[in-house]
Amino acid sequence: MKRIGAILCCAALAAISAAAELQKATLEAFQGYVRATEARLDGMRSPGHFLWADQSPERLRQLREGQILIQPWNGKGDQAVPGGLIHDWMGAVFVPGATLERTLGWVQDYDRHKESYRPEVVDSRVLSHHGNDFRIYMRLRKKKAITVVLDTEHEVHYFPVDSKRWYSRSYSTRIQEVDDPGTPEERLLPAGDDHGFLWRLYSYWRFEERDGGVYLECQALSLTRDVPTGLGWLIEPIIRQLPRESLANTLRSTRDAILLKAAPAR
Repeated sequence: MKRIGAILCCAALAAISAAAELQKATLEAFQGYVRATEARLDGMRSPGHFLWADQSPERLRQLREGQILIQPWNGKGDQAVPGGLIHDWMGAVFVPGATLERTLGWVQDYDRHKESYRPEVVDSRVLSHHGNDFRIYMRLRKKKAITVVLDTEHEVHYFPVDSKRWYSRSYSTRIQEVDDPGTPEERLLPAGDDHGFLWRLYSYWRFEERDGGVYLECQALSLTRDVPTGLGWLIEPIIRQLPRESLANTLRSTRDAILLKAAPAR
């Protein structure tokens, strides 16, 4: 039975691979969406307006009670564009007892992300680091109806606002799907000419120390192929559900890692 399922999945992937090529119009739509997002974020610098959570006393209460908040930014989580989907999710978590210095120290320790963000992050390392700018590598593993492994590189830039507030912006610069990962036949598919499960991944983090801890927020934008007619049973779970789940797991793992780092040794 497992063999039959594997054969069906391989056949389905082979059938859609040619239709998943990243088109110029798809990329232009994403870039336009990014410009609009960053223009809005640029206007959120003043105290009391820096965080998404500041817009709702109920959000702040839920965060201080230990909840992880995740919601779509645009109402449903994704927006159709020519040849693809833009996914836009906002998430927040509060880390009691944390300091901004400790929080930044952890999130910038990319060589150790593979330890705390498993099983989604298989490998991670810093490729270069200059001041508040990082270039990093991560091998990602996405599993839903099928398992997808991706080799990725990102540029991450950190910006101080004041002694209690920082923000960062992370841009994927290379995403390549790995065919037959972990086998002697492993190879990288051409970027933008694969199954289209992830073409771009941009994330916008905000960090603020107050109320006896640190608020962490992340807005995650990603670009994927659209859902092909007749293959939604295979493609839709990984295309539409994983962006939300990945953000929730990232926030949870980040909080847990910072709390663990702060715990006294026994």
